[in-house]
Amino acid sequence: MSRLRAILYLLVMTITVAPWSFVVVASWVTPPAVRYKLAVMWTRLAIRAARAICGVRWRVEGWDNLPDGPAIVLPKHQSTWETFWLPSFLPRRLSFVYKRELHWIPFFGWGIASLGMINIDRSRGQDAFEQVVRQGTALLRDGWWIVIFPEGTRTPPGSTKRYKTGGARLAVRTGTPVIPIAVNSGECWPRGPLIRRAGEITVSIGPPIDPAGKSADELSALVESWIESEMRRLAPHRYGGPYVPAARGNERDAASEPERQAPIDR
Repeated sequence: MSRLRAILYLLVMTITVAPWSFVVVASWVTPPAVRYKLAVMWTRLAIRAARAICGVRWRVEGWDNLPDGPAIVLPKHQSTWETFWLPSFLPRRLSFVYKRELHWIPFFGWGIASLGMINIDRSRGQDAFEQVVRQGTALLRDGWWIVIFPEGTRTPPGSTKRYKTGGARLAVRTGTPVIPIAVNSGECWPRGPLIRRAGEITVSIGPPIDPAGKSADELSALVESWIESEMRRLAPHRYGGPYVPAARGNERDAASEPERQAPIDR
């Protein structure tokens, strides 16, 4: 039954994404806020359809931790679910960081291109991070929040990848607080289009962390410690014990590391 529900959900998403992408692209002449609201209507459909069809519910802890000002959001990334949920329910317009090649994906990529989010040219090498800083500074000034997944890619429940410092470096360069977010979405929405499990996803929003007086490595370590400790509270059955920080090298992450961030994993 769960597989049939997953297939029905996939059909709903497939049928709706193309026409709605055309709606978003056709609104290119409207202000960015209008285009964003139109795009978010589809991501909300994705979240609500998952609840109605597959029984994937959600709850939030820590709403009061969201600041009334600029922020860089650094969430745990276990599934596509949070890439739909974050723009649908956080109170500010969100810009994800993604590789420019996604613009060439029919429908989906065209819609993304119209939103004015941070896109980088991977061929620019060391200048890739400077692209993020330039675009991110402008978006933060205009009231957007920036989303960067610190692990760079999806991680299965119970696992942790090395946290990259791209989001922390952007926060230090712009003087913007970071918001760590833990989410156990992989319990209900593991990788693969035909696996959706009924259950409740918890989104836990941590207190903002001020980058003032901190290096990017120090800030990244604080984010990692909060998220990974919180993950052990949300899903203790997935971990063998309390969080223990891994040894951190002195090397800096490559400037092009944000290229792995994408609004919606395909």
